[in-house]
Amino acid sequence: MAKDVAYLVDPDSSPVAIKIVGRASFMNVAPLKAFLKGSIGSGVVKFVVDFSECDGMDSTVLGILAGTALQLRRKKPAGSIVLCRLDARNLSSIKSLGLHRIATLDQGQQCMNLGAVQESLDGSKLDELENARMCLEAHENLVEADEGNRSKFQNVIDLSLIHISEPTRPLYIS
Repeated sequence: MAKDVAYLVDPDSSPVAIKIVGRASFMNVAPLKAFLKGSIGSGVVKFVVDFSECDGMDSTVLGILAGTALQLRRKKPAGSIVLCRLDARNLSSIKSLGLHRIATLDQGQQCMNLGAVQESLDGSKLDELENARMCLEAHENLVEADEGNRSKFQNVIDLSLIHISEPTRPLYIS
């Protein structure tokens, strides 16, 4: 059985602190995406994400982080997102998709005191159409971050587009 995930935040810290606990995936990342979007909309431009208790993440989560990093880089003055306390597997995933070029990686274990990161993000699950839109956006972000990701994720992008344009069409082959 998949372990539940928790996205813990301290929205009042500077930078805004986020801690991922458990396995982050397209099935549970909507509250984090909404939090990041809302924070940026209210003027936050600096984030730190602690992965010390993150058991892994899929490409949709990485695409949401990439989109956040790209959006922050376009701000004047530019904002930033620091990814810290990464284990070898998460670091490898981040580097293989080029996120190390658009986000700051703090490979030390002292990134900041995250003791106040205790507020848990809650949110409802997305319906299939909303989820397809989120997956599409996330994977397009990965391609924008590194054109080399296009060949890795073109099928995901194509399937998401099909599902968005034809929501009743099954996305599997029987």
